[in-house]
Amino acid sequence: MKKTIITIGLSSIIALTGCADKEEDQGLGAKNNAGNPTNVNNPTQYYDEDYRNNDNKSDDFGFTRTNSATIDGRNISNKAASIDREQLSDVISKLSVQIPNVNDAATLVTDEEVLVVYDTNNKDRTETADQVKRTAMSVVPRYYHVYVSDDYQNLAQDVENFATVKSGSRGIDYTIEQTIKRMLKSPQGYKMSGEENENGEMVNDKRDHHDNIHQKMDNR
Repeated sequence: MKKTIITIGLSSIIALTGCADKEEDQGLGAKNNAGNPTNVNNPTQYYDEDYRNNDNKSDDFGFTRTNSATIDGRNISNKAASIDREQLSDVISKLSVQIPNVNDAATLVTDEEVLVVYDTNNKDRTETADQVKRTAMSVVPRYYHVYVSDDYQNLAQDVENFATVKSGSRGIDYTIEQTIKRMLKSPQGYKMSGEENENGEMVNDKRDHHDNIHQKMDNR
């Protein structure tokens, strides 16, 4: 089941990345009249959702070609990929409710965190939490931390309240951290690896701005 979820999630992020970058990439490397992807105005990146005039269908494969050339003196490898957080949250919620015994899911995606609150009737709370968490992990970039909670009745509205808040709003980081503290009272699944805790945070990384949250929760 876990492998299926991860496979679906990875397929989704490939499609989303293409959609998010479509406008920008078309300006960088539109194909020529001959339809030759190697002969473009800017050789750094080539992307065409409607490859060689084929119909643009949702079940088409995505294609992107990039090399290490520079744009305006900057190495393309240093250019951050754009992420559509709305679409990511939508994909995570839709994939989450496909997990057995998960009935509803509310997802918030910030610049480095994913908060998923879900409703489940599964008695094995840890197993379900792990499935929901790894589903989200499979969709977002690996530097993201994922926090989950099955306390849907009490926390779903809290997560939804962030929907209209801008990332630069005053006090937003503190408010999100307080919400995460409440979410950590629920099972978070199993550790991601020997170096990462249940939420994908590096265990020995003291720079992590959420390590104090876990410390407080361990002392509760």
